Amino acid sequence: MNRTRWWGLLVLSLVALLGTSIPASAAPTPATADNGAKVVEETWLDARTVDLKINSPALGTTGMVRLLVPAGWAAQPARTWPTLYLLHGCCEPVDYRSWDQFTDVKAFTADKDALIVMPTGGPAGMYTKWWNFGLKSTPDWDTFHTLEVRQIVERGYRAGTRRAIAGLSIGGYGALAYAYKHKGMFGAAASYSGVPNTLYQGTPLFIQGILARAGVFNYLELWGDSWGMRPLWSANNPYDHIDDLRGTALYISCGNGQTGPLDPPGQSDIFEPSALGTSVSFTDRLKLKGIPVTVDYYGPGTHSWPYWQRALRNSWPVLAGALGI
Repeated sequence: MNRTRWWGLLVLSLVALLGTSIPASAAPTPATADNGAKVVEETWLDARTVDLKINSPALGTTGMVRLLVPAGWAAQPARTWPTLYLLHGCCEPVDYRSWDQFTDVKAFTADKDALIVMPTGGPAGMYTKWWNFGLKSTPDWDTFHTLEVRQIVERGYRAGTRRAIAGLSIGGYGALAYAYKHKGMFGAAASYSGVPNTLYQGTPLFIQGILARAGVFNYLELWGDSWGMRPLWSANNPYDHIDDLRGTALYISCGNGQTGPLDPPGQSDIFEPSALGTSVSFTDRLKLKGIPVTVDYYGPGTHSWPYWQRALRNSWPVLAGALGI
């Protein structure tokens, strides 16, 4: 262990013991991914929270990640930790900070022996490699998350190889897509109000709307036209790769868009019904194939953070089982 890293661990150990604040920045870890991605800036916000700026060849720019390290992380420098990846949805200005800002994930995981990874997904990166008419290879969000971020946190921040992944809205799509594209990488995958069947009736138009909302008005840049480029759409559709999810612990939840118990009076939305349709088609096919899944279609409830916070808690037994905690 080099002297800089040793000193950083010593500082964090003192923080854990004394409950004092720490400097806003520290020397970044020397860990590098196989393709050269590396941390160029490391900012500790408190004893458990660190933001990483990663120079990413897969994105062609830098990408941010927030980590929540477990309470015993600094005091046990030789230990590795089971790792939960949390993916956010579309068009959220606070981006990689979303889960930390809009839910109680920090308090909820304070007594859990897991490292929490919350990466940027861009305004609407769709957790995929973009087609871009075959003219360029960036952004490749899949490689950013499953190779660059994964290797950096495993080589530099003591993430272990027991992994689970969960996401909301298009992050729910991402969780399931990564689980089938990288079979065995994640022991569990959870989708909250997600998009697990991208070719379900009306869903391509829904995705087009998501991209437009994020400022991407030529939706063909993603996977091309859903009819003319159907093989590419299918290659990126969890519904069409159900068998590759066999053996992965699955959790799917969604509301119906009507005013629910966690909403202000009279609030409803058009996004949750769309998510419900694609989710039900997906879980129906899982059941037809005899693939186990935990389902929570809870009825009234909108496409909003109070339900996703609740979904994380409700799905925790499934995620924790895969993490071995």
